[in-house]
Amino acid sequence: MALHRAARFTDVPENRGLEVHINEMKIVLLKVGVQLRAFQGECPHAGAPLAEGAVCHGRLICPWHKAAFRIEDGALCEPPALDSLRRYGVEMRGDEVWVDDQPLLDGHPPPADDPRTFVIVGAGAAGTACAAALREKGFGGRIQLIDREPGAGYDRTVLSKFVIAGEMPPEEIPPLRDEEFYKAQRIERIQGEVASLDAANKTLRLTDGQSFTYDAAVLATGGIPEPLKLPGADLPQVFLLRSREQAKRIIEAAKPGQRVMIIGDSFIALESASALRQYGLDVTVLARHAVPFAAQFGTTVGKAIRARHEANGVVFHTQGEAQRIDGTDKVEAVQLDNGQRLPADLVLVGIGVNPATEPFADLPKEKDNSLKVDGGMRVSDGLWAVGDIATFPLNGQPQRIEHWRLAQQQARIAAANMLGGNEHYLDVPFFWTWHFGKNYDYLGHAEQWDDVEFKGDPYHPPFIGLFGKDGVVVAAVACDEERAMAMLAERMKQPLPVDEAWRLVRDFG
Repeated sequence: MALHRAARFTDVPENRGLEVHINEMKIVLLKVGVQLRAFQGECPHAGAPLAEGAVCHGRLICPWHKAAFRIEDGALCEPPALDSLRRYGVEMRGDEVWVDDQPLLDGHPPPADDPRTFVIVGAGAAGTACAAALREKGFGGRIQLIDREPGAGYDRTVLSKFVIAGEMPPEEIPPLRDEEFYKAQRIERIQGEVASLDAANKTLRLTDGQSFTYDAAVLATGGIPEPLKLPGADLPQVFLLRSREQAKRIIEAAKPGQRVMIIGDSFIALESASALRQYGLDVTVLARHAVPFAAQFGTTVGKAIRARHEANGVVFHTQGEAQRIDGTDKVEAVQLDNGQRLPADLVLVGIGVNPATEPFADLPKEKDNSLKVDGGMRVSDGLWAVGDIATFPLNGQPQRIEHWRLAQQQARIAAANMLGGNEHYLDVPFFWTWHFGKNYDYLGHAEQWDDVEFKGDPYHPPFIGLFGKDGVVVAAVACDEERAMAMLAERMKQPLPVDEAWRLVRDFG
């Protein structure tokens, strides 16, 4: 252990951190009133430089994916990070800041013994976050994590962004937690598919006959891609993309110069269009809408993203729907209902996902087969549901939102409530989407707005757009404005007037 001179007190800004280097280690310094704190300089989720984030309402918000940490002690407040920040000792010598090169020891006592068994069905983003949160919050009982895929849960967001672009081999997809974590935290991983659930008797059964009884359970089974129900859809070159294995099959089949038809203009579909075009394929998108993402991002940003795709060689077809896929033993073309025949070697289907709730036949379902939960993510006594399968109240309206980070937020809420808490979803939904080297951030969930204003040009980032309704910000979309969006992720938790939001954006720009 040794102290190193790192900075002067006056060097540290008020509304963000200051990155310093100690023995090639990145540290972020933060002001907490008249004191300073020192934490690891990179977000434990994906390594984002935390000094480029924002400090707001006592939290440090990651610039990339909006994980949030308490500036007092570095404790995790919001995912997608699953760990709190390592903290380092600080000593003031006049105006000089000296930082210890060894992290402070974690002062949390080990969880107390607990006779209860908690079962989590699904080991994706939500299920893994729930298991981690239960241990973080002091649960010492048995945790059983059941998933239909083999191996530990992994980061699905990279499949359409980087894996099928050839930039990340499928075997290098980062696990959400490594094997050591599951071992150290005594989390039992069980591969299997749920056949049925008896909520009244708190029992579930797998298709292989195994049966599990629980004291509390969380359903986090996610979504299943909507299949294409057309003649020829069973040809081997017709793909869906939701899993590592599906991504592996796509990248094995795809060859530069081939023609790929992407059916649908969902976020997965257009991220895949970007990825496969970068991989060297000729990409055509059979789109349902002339302007992609207009319902979420508005017309201006939607047109700008389409223009970005077209500038990179993606072709959009917005007239006609797929009627059949031609070919005997391999894909040859996609036939449209308007008589057009579009040659293709591969077809990727991205027309949405359905909640994976088929085994839960005895639970009441919404029209889309999702499970209705209350504000605390509870389905019934001892049973919670989170993520893609949950319809939950947001601003007083029932919503089902397929966002990676939101699923993890809901999982942490469920974990707290399994342990006797009374937490509710009071956050701001956030997601990000990647197109030809540019990341677009979106905050909120606006189905309608009466005003939209931009700083910068959506066709030539950086830019940020604020959507207002009755003078209050209901959503924000941006590219290359990470610090301002990190601040808005916290400030939009309370009603934020549009005028005040623009003042804050200027301050954090």
